[in-house]
Amino acid sequence: MIDRREFISALGAWGLLAGVSGARAQIRPVFSSYPFTLGVASGYPSPDGFVLWTRLAPEPDLPRGGLPAEAIPVRWEVADDEPMHRVLASGTALAHPDWAHSVHVEVQGLAPGRTYWYRFIAGDATSPTGRTRSAPAPGTVVNQLRYILASCQHYEQGYFGAYRHALRDDPDLVIFVGDYIYEQSYSARVRSHGTGKANSLDDYRRRYALYKRDPDLQALHAAVPWLLTWDDHEVENDYANDQSTNRSVTREQFLARRAGAYKAYYEHQPLRHSMRPVGPNARLYTDLQ
Repeated sequence: MIDRREFISALGAWGLLAGVSGARAQIRPVFSSYPFTLGVASGYPSPDGFVLWTRLAPEPDLPRGGLPAEAIPVRWEVADDEPMHRVLASGTALAHPDWAHSVHVEVQGLAPGRTYWYRFIAGDATSPTGRTRSAPAPGTVVNQLRYILASCQHYEQGYFGAYRHALRDDPDLVIFVGDYIYEQSYSARVRSHGTGKANSLDDYRRRYALYKRDPDLQALHAAVPWLLTWDDHEVENDYANDQSTNRSVTREQFLARRAGAYKAYYEHQPLRHSMRPVGPNARLYTDLQ
């Protein structure tokens, strides 16, 4: 949900408050091409909800995904049927340019241990429909839990076909324990990052946008809620806290790089708002009950 000040700001940015902003009135944003190129995702299920994610990026390899430096209203909907006829929860979130026009919605008030479907709408564009599930109620006896434990998915060193096969087993959850991206290339390659080593915020954003377009990874995100943490390659191989493995890099320089990497990580994952990294000493963490 967004507060009144943010909503008025977004309306003004798109010319919906012509009398206030002086801009030409526009009812809906217009995109150069389909904006949901990076798919949809859900994560961190709780007994009454979950986090929903998407990012608007009609041109994902361009700065800001090819979008203007303006906030864009995005509608979200949750239903208990795949055709989305019975919408149980809905609202509007703002996709901010400062956060790569990503959207993180923390849905609450739903029933525990249930399957739900969701989608996003921006302008005339509708996202793919995703499927997710709320967590069981506390104290509930769970007879079976199918989950995928995954890590270390180097785009250049292999395809992600294992996800396609694992999805056929109808898992309840994906637990990803780090190295969602690789910041640099290594020896063997079956496909290419297309760019060099990631150092800046824009570099990391492009890297995540590349991985997110893999069809098997995108399908698994759309079908199953995820829990995630990171390892070293989301920033730099074998980095430690505020220290780079490159001794010629100062602490301040590395903290700036790490801040960009952490920010891009948040922008591209279904993480809680409380995990949003802010500042050079940012931390990404949460707890699970």
